[in-house]
Amino acid sequence: MKAIKYPTLKETLYFEEMPNGLKVYLLPKAGFSKTYGLFSTRFGSIDTTFVPLHEEKMLKVPDGIAHFLEHKMFEMQDGDASEAFAKLGASTNAFTSSSRTAYLFSTTSHEKECISLLLDFVQDIYLTDENVEKEKGIINQEIGMYDDDPDWRCYFGSIQNLYQNHPVKIDIAGTVETVASINKATLEKCYHTFYHPSNMMLFVVGNIDAHETMNLIRENQQQKHFSLENPIQRAIVDEPLDVDQKEAILHMDVTMPKMIVSMKINDILTKPQERLKRELAMNLLLDIFFAKSSTLYDEWLNEELINDSFSAQFIQERDYCFLQIGGDTLYPERLKEKIFYFIEHIQEYDIHQNDFLRLKKKTMGILISLFNSPESIANMFSRYYFEGIMIFDLIDCLDSLTIEDLISLRKLFDLQYTSSYTILPQNE
Repeated sequence: MKAIKYPTLKETLYFEEMPNGLKVYLLPKAGFSKTYGLFSTRFGSIDTTFVPLHEEKMLKVPDGIAHFLEHKMFEMQDGDASEAFAKLGASTNAFTSSSRTAYLFSTTSHEKECISLLLDFVQDIYLTDENVEKEKGIINQEIGMYDDDPDWRCYFGSIQNLYQNHPVKIDIAGTVETVASINKATLEKCYHTFYHPSNMMLFVVGNIDAHETMNLIRENQQQKHFSLENPIQRAIVDEPLDVDQKEAILHMDVTMPKMIVSMKINDILTKPQERLKRELAMNLLLDIFFAKSSTLYDEWLNEELINDSFSAQFIQERDYCFLQIGGDTLYPERLKEKIFYFIEHIQEYDIHQNDFLRLKKKTMGILISLFNSPESIANMFSRYYFEGIMIFDLIDCLDSLTIEDLISLRKLFDLQYTSSYTILPQNE
């Protein structure tokens, strides 16, 4: 077991790779009553074309299958994992994103039993034709719920505007049609390919003893047998530079219009530290221009173009990258024109050193405070880990940023790769 010290945050992270390839990270937090465990696999909604374990040809699986598999994992042959955690006084959950699936627990007691249960239910699968068919109705209800959610439709519609071929344009849950085509055999292929220990990471933070906990995990893994590691081959997406469509409008049962301007960034970085630097710098840049303390926010608020729902965010994942700016607005066309103008003329907008230093300190404070929350630590760790980044490096990377780093990002703003998605009341 290796101990990795991070003097800046006064933290010690313990790491060990199991013989089966599972990477285990432990972060003891003295004085914390809560323990949080997160078991993640690098398998998300965009992983729809790959070579299955022990096969040679690429397979295209139905959209939404990673999310479907997440639902089925909690069903065990002798019960339900959620009920088993509840009996231990713990809560459990799971989520699927575009690039990963994660299973988690939170507890203030029975930490060892919870860790063993987390490993056991995720590292086993119980599927029957009957329980797979039954799940389809549940997932279709979830899809219908999101279809009726204007905020989700606007958010996801803005992404669909950008991408022509990339699977990020497909809803994480898939569609009613793709869910209907999912079967037991395909789910098992996905499970054995992507839930191999070598493609997974376990992170536990909180009220734990690192040596006792690592011994527990070692013993747990020694009792299980897995196929030899087979490096996963994912299809490379051929995504054109241009956006799929420049504008889309949807009418829904809303009282106020919603509008998001999205901008596709085609310059995809591959080196982890460069990606982290760009993400931190871009978030600072968006804060300078669009945070509630900014001149533009105040100007647009006084013109009644925006309200508290307005936001600007930068999304950077494995092989795609984009910006989203917008929110609820009484005047979607006017707001769209303002945002388009900003993108086209961003070189003319000043970035002041005082604003940069102030927001940098603010971001630093937020990051440091997150390390007081086991949930925040675990979720951040999982997200950045699969990007090749340790979250403890965020502080030093942020501290090293200069105003020139932000200025250099302005070249990424290009109206050619920009699109708008608007939701209007049904009577408009």
